[in-house]
Amino acid sequence: MEVVALVVVVIVLVALAALLSSARVVRQIERGVVFRLGRAQEQVRTPGLTMLVPVVDRMTKVNVQVVTLPVPAQDGITRDNVTVKVDAVVYFRVIDPWRAAVIVQDYRFAISQVAQTSLRSIIGKSEMDDLLSNREKLNEGLELMMDSPAAGWGVEIDRVEIKDVALPESMKRSMSRQAEAERERRSRIITADGELQASEKLAAAAQKMSGTPAALQLRLLQTMVEVAAEKNSTLVLPFPVEMLRFFEAAARGDVSLTGAAAEPELPAGEATAEPRSEPVLHTNGHGSAAPSPERSGPGTS
Repeated sequence: MEVVALVVVVIVLVALAALLSSARVVRQIERGVVFRLGRAQEQVRTPGLTMLVPVVDRMTKVNVQVVTLPVPAQDGITRDNVTVKVDAVVYFRVIDPWRAAVIVQDYRFAISQVAQTSLRSIIGKSEMDDLLSNREKLNEGLELMMDSPAAGWGVEIDRVEIKDVALPESMKRSMSRQAEAERERRSRIITADGELQASEKLAAAAQKMSGTPAALQLRLLQTMVEVAAEKNSTLVLPFPVEMLRFFEAAARGDVSLTGAAAEPELPAGEATAEPRSEPVLHTNGHGSAAPSPERSGPGTS
């Protein structure tokens, strides 16, 4: 009886050990793919406690969380012949654990290689300006290029983002000079526009003041008051240009200081002609005119 009892105890212990060894726990973030005698079972084990056939079954766990995979920087030449270095990041997750465990050997490595080749391809098809300012469109193109092979592996590409675009130093200097020239052009245009508007306003003001000369004089006095309010030791007064022109003409002898025009100088050797006066006529008592005695010719009485 003791031997039989011992055998029973041993059998029970072996059964318990086999039962414990066949029990598996699948976490919420995982799915289990069971290989029975090397053949993958169609039914995927869900989270919780699952039992396997001892010695016969082997289970592979597949993570179904979103995986963040950085893509190493890739050197490439853009469509406009600019050498750049671009790196990216890929977000993906497993939606079919059976395919991820059976179809592809290492789906992480496969996704990494597809991402690198797709990134190089998108660099060659794009221009430098698109890589710098139109990344949303390029991200969508990368996602479409990677989604086609990844779907056959049971992997879904969530999103692809281009992280950084490294440009050559010569290109950076050229872009900096271009940006400076553009800002200089804008500043000159704004300055010229402001001067044009100011000239239009000044012309309108001058036209309005021309009708009332007193307004110009009041404006002059107002300007003098504003200059004097600055506590300056020097006071600048406007001087009429007409007065300067008058002094210049007086210096040349064109006019005298009294305002009469000066007589033109004659060349040397020419005599001035005596002024000729008309004869003065006197009337007699009979109403007939007779020449004046001072201007009568010879032989007259």
